Amino acid sequence: MPGAARDLRGASWVGTRWRVRGRTFAHVLDILDGTPPAFAQAAGTDGPAHILIFRSSGIELDALSTRHGFFAPGWGPQIIGLVLDETVDRVELGELITDSYCNRAPQKLIALLDLPE
Repeated sequence: MPGAARDLRGASWVGTRWRVRGRTFAHVLDILDGTPPAFAQAAGTDGPAHILIFRSSGIELDALSTRHGFFAPGWGPQIIGLVLDETVDRVELGELITDSYCNRAPQKLIALLDLPE
């Protein structure tokens, strides 16, 4: 039943995710009235809230996990979340998403990017 499998997969994910070679590097979703519950619990809010889940590593991951608005959902050692609100620095947000992409992408795709030194 290919249609049934597609429906189940859609039900397990909310929001929008971005992938490279089938590997998710960013996921944005809304929390409203404590739903979806796993994300609401991880972010520590019943909403309404917009959140971004992405990947980070090393010293940057350690630094982010202690900053206001960021949270470690506990779904893996490199996964970090961010509550998206008016205080988010958009330049930093772009850098975090780019770093998350580089964390998941193969080297030949990373080499195509025009990354700062």
